[in-house]
Amino acid sequence: MRGNRIAKGVATMAMLTFLAACKEPGSAANREAAHERPVAQVSVVTLRAQTVPLTTELSGRVVASLEAEVRPQVTGIIQKRLFREGGEVKVGEALYQIDPATYQAAYDSARAALVKAEAAVPGALAKADRYSDLVRRNAISKQEYEDAVDVLAQARANVAVAKAAVETARISLDYTTIRAPISGRIDRSSLTPGALVTTGQATALTTIRQIDPINVDLTQSSASLLALRQAIESGRLQSAGAGMGVKLRLENGTVYPHAGKLEFAESSVNQTTGTYILRAVLRNPSRLLLPGMYVRAVVDEGTVPHAFLIPQRAVSRGLRGEATALFVRNGKVVEQALAGARQIGNDWLVQTGVADGDQVIVEGSQLVREGDTVTAVHVELDKTTGAVRPTRAVARADGADSPDTLRPALIRDRQASRG
Repeated sequence: MRGNRIAKGVATMAMLTFLAACKEPGSAANREAAHERPVAQVSVVTLRAQTVPLTTELSGRVVASLEAEVRPQVTGIIQKRLFREGGEVKVGEALYQIDPATYQAAYDSARAALVKAEAAVPGALAKADRYSDLVRRNAISKQEYEDAVDVLAQARANVAVAKAAVETARISLDYTTIRAPISGRIDRSSLTPGALVTTGQATALTTIRQIDPINVDLTQSSASLLALRQAIESGRLQSAGAGMGVKLRLENGTVYPHAGKLEFAESSVNQTTGTYILRAVLRNPSRLLLPGMYVRAVVDEGTVPHAFLIPQRAVSRGLRGEATALFVRNGKVVEQALAGARQIGNDWLVQTGVADGDQVIVEGSQLVREGDTVTAVHVELDKTTGAVRPTRAVARADGADSPDTLRPALIRDRQASRG
């Protein structure tokens, strides 16, 4: 037993001596471990300059392109409602019938008065012609002739007045049939047959809205307008010009199938909110968009020439909150601030501080720091999911292994570091 304890003590001392030797900086064991430790491997994406379409997302409300409230223009009792509530009507289509009896009588009376006035004209004309011949022969006085001419002129004026009265009576009679002023979808009726309506009443009988095409009023801040114009003037943004494209995202998150364009912008800014209104026009053949709906609109502002798209997964925030990314340059890790970066979907749009061919780290950045020597593994990112996948499209200039052989090593290194 005593011999066994002595043997165990000797073994323990030998182990402690070996570990102490390994901890010494200049030890052979330490040098061997450092020699066998592989260089860190990171996944990178090569950046290429490209022209990037720039969009902005605005909130808005759907508005009918035309809207008309239907009101009576004569007083009377509604006899019939001639339309189907909620249906489509055409301009000029009959909507209501007001009792026309009194207006028909007034029209007939005006026509009779016109006939009477017209009957007086031939006699007055004949008398004026006869007196014209007599006055030339001095058979009658000039005053008598002038009186005959005045009677003829009055008879003709009476005819004109009677014609105007007939036209007025006809218009009132026509107004007893209330017709659609515009084409569109008609709302429910506020009154039923038997109700009394009056000229100029406050209550509308119904409302017609034209919803194909349909308008969308979008709200944008005046600060965004200034930034947009400055970007265009400086050349950082190429304007989309008149009729900027618009795509809608509905309240349930679906994308509206028909694209539209901007029609106009208001010429003043709301003093309370600091915003102004942009109006977009879109087709609405299926009547999916209804007035009052809330929507989000993606508006084409223009294109950014010579820009770079850095994947979202490669971007982090610095100590002061600025966007930063890690790059591989000359085999070493370099941290780069992304001044003026703007998020677009799953990417960040950058115009300065990045060069064509730069390699940005998209995987493994948590294992390295600025100044570390690394091996870059070229990968591709799935545009939809953002998943990393190896690629053989980019060849290594330094003859390093292909991505298919480097990625397993990268995984082993990470597992070892976690261990």
